[in-house]
Amino acid sequence: MAIRYALSVPPTQSLAPENKRVLAFHPLFKNSHLATVAANFWSRPESENTWPVSDTVYESEPGVGVLVRTQTPKTPIGQIVLVHGLEGSSESGYVRSMAHAALHFGFAVHRFNMRGCGGSPLHPKGNYHSGQTADLLHLAKTLRAQSSLPLYAVGYSLGGNVVLKLAGELGDTGQNIFAGVCSVSAPIDLAACARKTTEPMNYFYQRRFVERLKERVRERNPMAPQIFPLEPLPRVRTIQDFDEYYTARIFGFGDAANYYRTQSSQNFLPHIRIPTLLIQAKDDPLIPFSTYNQPALATNQHLQLLASEHGGHLGFLACGTPRFWLDHVLMDWITNSCTSTADFRSSR
Repeated sequence: MAIRYALSVPPTQSLAPENKRVLAFHPLFKNSHLATVAANFWSRPESENTWPVSDTVYESEPGVGVLVRTQTPKTPIGQIVLVHGLEGSSESGYVRSMAHAALHFGFAVHRFNMRGCGGSPLHPKGNYHSGQTADLLHLAKTLRAQSSLPLYAVGYSLGGNVVLKLAGELGDTGQNIFAGVCSVSAPIDLAACARKTTEPMNYFYQRRFVERLKERVRERNPMAPQIFPLEPLPRVRTIQDFDEYYTARIFGFGDAANYYRTQSSQNFLPHIRIPTLLIQAKDDPLIPFSTYNQPALATNQHLQLLASEHGGHLGFLACGTPRFWLDHVLMDWITNSCTSTADFRSSR
């Protein structure tokens, strides 16, 4: 039976240095919008002076490259790929603080940039979407071919949907690539989440995302005017508008409704066959918690859901220490999973 994490029960024993325990979540902010915005601007620990960065562009298909920023401790015990959210990058705060925590625990870290994000080369096909798994799969296969260390993937928001969808697509073969995957604040039902962003209280988020997406079109129009035409831009006022006029057409989905229907990771949860942790705040302003009422979360023994009352969207700032509660919970789960995997393999 799958383990259901609940924050009201005693904390699990951590395998962190000094044998510290991961505490139950005591939110610094109970207002979901404040939690979301504060986490976006909160100062994060730096890791690059201690663990230098090596940048590599992986060509996932002819002419299309994605930039991956890798940091490695002296004697790594595993590897983690971190996948950012919508209009994020390898430099997003939640990615940088998780990289610091993972390196401290002895894991090599690969900060993955989606197409056209965070220094990934511009290309006519240099756009991404919520279900684009081919680039991540290419990276994962390359890393597995280079090392026998257990490999994990952690996806945030849109990146969480990508990670879950890939795990489901791989099915039984997923265990040949990943030791486990994690999602945080993942929009597993894209249509429901697109509707949620149109609520008046989410105007700030929607405007910010839409402005960045429009800028992406303007930036790429000189390179590929037929793929990124400027004419529809005045009609784009919501994320769904952007997906209707751009995402669906660029990637051949027809319309936004079909894009959402086919690329939502909720469809792939029943097929996941590797250890998977989903972390979701019930007060997430951008993701209806009702979307997590999935039969697979009750029937698929490989899935574990950790749901907190508060945390916002990619927030989870805690009152006291550790401030970045999310990073510690993820590393506690991954470290325990890594140990279990090693014990299992050594017994075979």
